[in-house]
Amino acid sequence: MSAGVESLPWRGPGPGRPELAVPPQKMKLRRGGVWRKRWRYVAAFCDELMLCLARVGVGPMGQTFWAVWDRQAAELHERTRTLAPMARGEVWTEPAGVKDAGRLDWAPESGEATVRIEAPARDDRPQVRAFLRVGDGAWVESICATGDGGGYTWTRKRIVPMACDVRIGDRRVRAEARGIEDESCGYHPRHTVWSWSAGVGRTRDGRDVGWNLVSGINDPPTRSERAIWVDGEPSEPAPVEFEGLEAVTLDGGRLEFSAETERRREERRLGISSSYRQPFGTFTGTLAGGVELDRGLGVMEHHDAHW
Repeated sequence: MSAGVESLPWRGPGPGRPELAVPPQKMKLRRGGVWRKRWRYVAAFCDELMLCLARVGVGPMGQTFWAVWDRQAAELHERTRTLAPMARGEVWTEPAGVKDAGRLDWAPESGEATVRIEAPARDDRPQVRAFLRVGDGAWVESICATGDGGGYTWTRKRIVPMACDVRIGDRRVRAEARGIEDESCGYHPRHTVWSWSAGVGRTRDGRDVGWNLVSGINDPPTRSERAIWVDGEPSEPAPVEFEGLEAVTLDGGRLEFSAETERRREERRLGISSSYRQPFGTFTGTLAGGVELDRGLGVMEHHDAHW
């Protein structure tokens, strides 16, 4: 194993961070015959809408995707585009309130950021523009060994407030939301299959909660990326079990999911194949430790990737 990999998994922020290249440092495009994978994904959930947007890279290939579920109009708008090298594409992040500051690959270490969609009208689909002003929140960071040629993966996630200004054709929706920032980079195994859920809500006793639950990626028994935030403070639950896209079982809890809409994509190109489902909807039930939800909004995902 490479220096630092033998000490994994590691969870932070905190002491003992392994001496491994992770963002914002540059990571080699390839390690042990495996391509580097990287993504920055942001999702926002509120009564008016749910949306997600991302920049993704596998080796030298890039992609942007976004989806806006207009809950009031019951309409889903979405697009996935190949991203040319160095191109801005339809999705990017920039420092908030700084003119012509350029694109950010990762969330800034201090200060707020604005995440944007700029998608022109196409065929019979309207122009979509979105501006998400992302607030602050407590990161959970995890670095895990893949067990494959000294490979490792890095991720950090946090629940944050977001001020959303979304324009769909002539329609404009302004809303205050909460959601998740997901930043990941590493040398995931050539074949990776995982299930994931993220969401936000309120408990019966009035506390704000958020969660990031996963099985199949960055999921050792401890020091994983799994996290539950209660009033902004994260803790790590025990491993979870997904029941398809219908529910997640936790130690002392169970979340049941009801889908309102779904992103779905099958893709094969240049040695990469991906089968992807990501429904948005509502949650009921209890989080780990019997924390009972009054209401919850968020996303479920199942992804099977050869990359």
